[in-house]
Parts: sequence; structure tokens; C-alpha cells
Amino acid sequence: MRIERAMLADLARGAGFLGSGGGGDPYYSLLLAEAALKRRGPVELIPLSSLVDDALVVPCGWIGAPTVSVEKLPNGREAVAGLRRLETILGRRIDAVLPIEIGGGNGLAPFVAAADMGVPVVDCDGMGRAFPESQMAIFNIRGLSACPSVVTASCGALTVIETDDNLAHERIARSLSVALGGIAHMVEYPLSGAQARAHAIAGSVSAAIATGAAIREARAARQDPFEALAEALRATGLYPHCKTLFDGKIVDLERETRGGFSVGNVIIDGFGGQGRMEIEFQNENLIARQDGRIRAMVPDLITIMDRETADTITTERLKYGQRVKVVAAAAPAMLREESALRFVGPRAFRLGTDFIALENLDTAETK
Repeated sequence: MRIERAMLADLARGAGFLGSGGGGDPYYSLLLAEAALKRRGPVELIPLSSLVDDALVVPCGWIGAPTVSVEKLPNGREAVAGLRRLETILGRRIDAVLPIEIGGGNGLAPFVAAADMGVPVVDCDGMGRAFPESQMAIFNIRGLSACPSVVTASCGALTVIETDDNLAHERIARSLSVALGGIAHMVEYPLSGAQARAHAIAGSVSAAIATGAAIREARAARQDPFEALAEALRATGLYPHCKTLFDGKIVDLERETRGGFSVGNVIIDGFGGQGRMEIEFQNENLIARQDGRIRAMVPDLITIMDRETADTITTERLKYGQRVKVVAAAAPAMLREESALRFVGPRAFRLGTDFIALENLDTAETK
């Protein structure tokens, strides 16, 4: 599939939803990707199954607090600088790139590098959504190394990380992002084609494009964009369950930038006597409670959207008085496996509960 400039807006809209509130606001990544494709032409999106065993495939994306990313702009060369240094370290050319996470601005990040380097983007990612920490990628869950890894910043700083401990890698990279102003670009988890085929979450980029297109087309036809969103997600096969949890107005918000993350909670008063919903977030929305009862939790997706346009409102864009709908979707199946829940389930975020799937929560007694 050839990704033209006009398709990037659909990708941004779909990736915004899949970010579950995080991954960075897609707006600036969209501008960078559109500029790159204007300079270099369309980018090829290739299926995961097409990779040969010995291909060198590299995920990339941004690390840091989304609250900083809306104020501290990139220079547009961070991704290529990191990838070129990795080529020097490994002694070979990179064959393809992919998003470390499909969610938010990180879903578009590889397209900038792909256009400038003349390589394709693989239709897959490492999280099936966005998560706040690097070790939450499926590649770490499946036992692969994040290193060698390269962190680059808008000021031109470049740092190579070498460690055999992926949690240590996250801590080092997070500290670097703070020292570099709160946001940086990271190249990590270099993969062979065989490793990518075995472990990456296939089809997530095209799923984001299809989801974004469904919302756009529904709005143009004056149809319900939330129904279109749910139908498009189910059609991907990756996100088989989707529903609107809540409809209301934001009445309180606590948010701070701490330790390289945007953390806090938002309270929404429901329309029509629905009660009140509270959502906790760490870059991404983690758990939604309605009048104390859990309605959705990680790794399933929880996204706050404008109730009229179905535009995603990322955690750094939340404001008092916004009228919103809260939409939840089932995470890809491999994120719900027991081995994955150790890294991305509610207890990994100290939420004090075991994971219950979105589709089962209506019948479960949860507090």
C-alpha cells in the first residue's frame, strides 16, 4: 500500500484513538510527516508477512511527557539521526521501520524517517496502542533486547544506550528525556525480519488508517461517528469489542508532569443522570470508574473524545468544561495473555485489581 499525504490525516485520527489518551498529540507528527512526504513522495506500507528472515527492521518513536511535547517542538531530524547512528553501530543498512507504538503521534513518527531514508514502513507496531514505558512493548514481553538504542533530541544531542536489562534501558532513556527538556526521540528494539514476524502486532497501522477514515466519512455523511468507529475497529479483527462508556462534561482535572510522565486524573459528570466517571492516567488513560465501579482498565483502551466530532482528546489537551464521550475498546489478544499482563495489566500500574476484560465488566462486581 502506498501512503499518500492525503492518507496521513486518517492515520493521525485513528492513531489518536488507539493512543488511549497518550502517545503524544498527533498534530505535530502529522505536520512533520506531511512535509516529509511532500519532499520525498509516498511511502510504502508493507505487510509484516513480507519481511525476509534477515531483514533489519527498527521501531522508533518519542519518549517523554506529552505535556512537554505540545510546547517543545522537534527539529524534524531526530529520527533519521538516530537510525543512521544505529546503522553505523550494526554495520548495515536498515531495511524498514515501524512505530514502537501505534498510538498518538508515535503512530506517525516512522513515516518521517521512512520518507527521508527511502525505506518502507511495516504494517505493525510493538504495543497495539500506546503505553507509557518502553519495557511495556511486546518485544520485551517476548524476551527481546531493546539495545542497542539511540536517543536523540532537537538540540542535536545523541546518546547510545547499551544494557542487557530492558527495565534499566527505560530508566536511562527516561532520565535522558528529562535532561533533554522533557521529550526526545528513541530508536530501540532492533529486530530481524523473523523476530518482527514472530512478535510484532500485525496490521495495526492499516487498522488506524481504516478507523480514522471511518470517522471522517461518517462525519461527512452526517452519520454517528462513534458507531462508525466501533464498526471499523471490530472489522480490523485486532480490536473486537468497542463501546461508549460515558457521556458528560469535564468538571475537575488534576495533571502534573512528574518523572518524565504526565500523571493525574479527570472527573466527568454525566448527562442524563449517568452519575460521575473518574479516569486515572499516566500519559495514557489507565482505568475508568463510574460511581466507584470499574468500567474499563489497561491493557484495554480508554479514550476521551469530543462528543460532537469524535476527535480524540489526549491527556495533555484535557480541559475543564469539555463535553466528551468516553469510549473503550478491547486490546489486541496478545496483550491480554497472562505473560503480557505482568507488564501491561492493572497491577503493573499499581491499580490494585486484576485484569477483567472490557466485555466482561458489565457482569463483574468491581470496585
